[in-house]
Amino acid sequence: MAQSAAHGSILNGFNDIELVEHARQGDELAFRTIMERHNQRLYRVARAVLKNESEAEDAVQEAYLRAFAALQDFRAEASLATWLTRITLNEALGRKRRQKPTVGLEALDGVQQTYAEIIRFPGVNADHDPERAAARHEIRKLLETAMDALPESFRLVFVMRDVEEMSIEETASFLGIRPETVKTRLHRARRLLRDRLEGQLASTLKDSFPFAGQRCAKITEAVLKRMRE
Repeated sequence: MAQSAAHGSILNGFNDIELVEHARQGDELAFRTIMERHNQRLYRVARAVLKNESEAEDAVQEAYLRAFAALQDFRAEASLATWLTRITLNEALGRKRRQKPTVGLEALDGVQQTYAEIIRFPGVNADHDPERAAARHEIRKLLETAMDALPESFRLVFVMRDVEEMSIEETASFLGIRPETVKTRLHRARRLLRDRLEGQLASTLKDSFPFAGQRCAKITEAVLKRMRE
């Protein structure tokens, strides 16, 4: 057990390429480390498409299984994070298409802002409110609801750029659109949410759609179990 823990600690210091090499040799701890390192980003991207926590978790699991089955084909021409994100995005979009008739991302550009319901957030004095922690939690949930209400094309760009801090070029590549379109959609998304992202909300943005602790461990264990089977 101590030897396994020590091995896991060593792997945590490896870069993604080194982890891939260990994973190709069947090192289960390498698979675990890869998932723990990338779970949050992949979950956020999947949820931005599906707007459902359970569906997003399922999509991430399937994406990992697809990726790990094709790990020998990974040539590091893009980063591991980029490769995994593309697989997850494709999986999530595929699930979305099966849920209802296909709606292209470009077609959503014409959606009127009135379809994006903006939540009115309660004011919270961050410096003096004794229930600050609870209030921040509630505000974060309201923020997530408001983000869910954005048209899909805006929501995906907003999550990729402002939550996950991907570059304009990376976001454009993932979505198959021009960098200028990324900028336009991000501007529109921010305009819809701007009044609600100031003050306390600005400090909680990075906490939106958390995927850590037990939830992170659950999906990691589920993927490893399916791989063993």
